[in-house]
Parts: sequence; structure tokens; C-alpha cells
Amino acid sequence: MQDCETSMQEATQDPLKQNRLTGGRGAPNLGHRFGDGQRTDGAMKIIFRQVEILDIARREGKVSVEALAHRFGVTVQTIRRDLTELDTAGQLDRVHGGAVVGSGTSNVAYDDRKSHRADEKAAIARLCAASIPNDCSVFLNIGTSTEAVARELRHHKNLLVITNNMNVANTLASNSDCEVVVTGGTVRRGDGGLIGTMTVKAIRSFKFDYAVIGCSALDQDGDVLDYDIQEVGVSQAIIAQARAPLLVADNSKLHRSAPARICSLGDLNGVFTDAPLPQTLQEACERWGTDVFVASPEA
Repeated sequence: MQDCETSMQEATQDPLKQNRLTGGRGAPNLGHRFGDGQRTDGAMKIIFRQVEILDIARREGKVSVEALAHRFGVTVQTIRRDLTELDTAGQLDRVHGGAVVGSGTSNVAYDDRKSHRADEKAAIARLCAASIPNDCSVFLNIGTSTEAVARELRHHKNLLVITNNMNVANTLASNSDCEVVVTGGTVRRGDGGLIGTMTVKAIRSFKFDYAVIGCSALDQDGDVLDYDIQEVGVSQAIIAQARAPLLVADNSKLHRSAPARICSLGDLNGVFTDAPLPQTLQEACERWGTDVFVASPEA
């Protein structure tokens, strides 16, 4: 234990060692809580605990609030704060009851994605749905964020909704003023998404007023990214057939990476998120003519 503490103390003094210990992603930034250069013993304990939480998560793939509170002898509220900070730093993805490790090559399981940042997704969805008028056509694609938009469209009038998402279709089936068209294609059992050549062919037979897409990651250059190459092809077809393509993405997507490029934010009419974009990306959106809309959970 003494060797471990010595190693950790060295790591906090040496950024390179700290980077290695935290899997190449850096330790959580706690300066906003304790002040730069004024790290207290309490702050050091938090750093040690959060590094150990990361280590457990990487070994087991997922951590729970209750188990961590019992392990460290602290309250569940304390662990929730730790997990929220690690999520904000892009180290873990916060889900209901705990957190999971985000992968750079494969997506988080559907149930975990659905609960991840649910309040933020709901606020984004409300803002996005408010920008979609009655009496129009709209495409909603795969994703838990687009599913949240579907829930906010249940009271719109005279909508034609085309979708490759079975969950979206089921959600909007209750709206008698909404005609729902499902594209067809190969069902992705994990989340009810439809992908493949048949899906793309069906999309190309439409020209819709709006399209709402989601993504798995958003990089600092403004590239919109995903994990599933087949889904990327579907998203690109959707954008090409939309008069006004829109992106819904909470700000945690800026802390993730995915291997396949869908498009640039410059190819979209608007992006709906829950926090201001980094300044350089905001300026790029202004040059591209892409509107940025920021929601809050209270919206």
C-alpha cells in the first residue's frame, strides 16, 4: 500500500506518469473545486479514489454506486459526485446506478445509453422538437437522443415521420395526427435500428423537410462520428435527402471517440446540445452557417 501511495504521489507531480496511470486520458481536473496549487489532503484522497474507481471500471467494464460506496466507506452521494466528475472529464460514461467504460471502437450497450444523461437528452429533445413545425415531413434515425425527440413530437399535428428506428415508430404510433413510415432493412437487435442496403434505398426514395440524426462522438474539428460503418452509410443517405438536417448530441460526445465519419457539422443546418461548444468549434460553426442551440435541463 505504501508503494502504491508513493507511486501515486509521484504521478501527481509528474504529468507523464499521471497520464500513464489514468490510461492515457489524464486525471480528473479538480482545480475548479480546490484551486490551482492548493490541493488539500481531502483533494488528494479524492484523486486516489477516482483513480481506483477508473481502475475497477476498466477491469470490470462497469461500476455501481452502491458497491463503490461500500468499498470506499463513503456515501452514495459522494460516489455520484465522483462519477459525474469522471463523466465530465470523459473518463467514464455515467449511466443509471453507476458508470461504464466508453470504448473507442464499440458503442455502449443500448440500455446504458438510454439512461446516460437522460435529463440532458430530454432537454435537447424539447428544444429540437420545438423547432420542427406542424405540417411537415421529418426523418428520425437510430439513437436514444432521436428517440427522445420522438417522444416530444407526440403532440405535433399532420406530421409525416420516416424512420429506421423501431422504437421511434412505436413511440409515434400513439399520435393519430402522425403518419409513420418505416424504411425496412436489417434489424439491429441491440437497439431496434434498421440498417443495410434496403434501408439506404428506401431513404433515397424520399425528400423530407427535416432530418434529426444522432452520433456517437463529435471531435474538435467538427467531424460527426459513429461506431457502426453500416449506420454511417444510412446517416449519410439521410443527410443527402433532407432539406434541413439537424444533429442532437449531448456534450459528453465531445469527450468520446469513434472510428467512422458521418459528416462535418458544416454539412448540417443546426446542432442541438446541452452546453456551449468549445470556442474554436463554435467559431467554425459560425463560418459554416451551422446554427448552435443550447438547451438546459430546466428548459
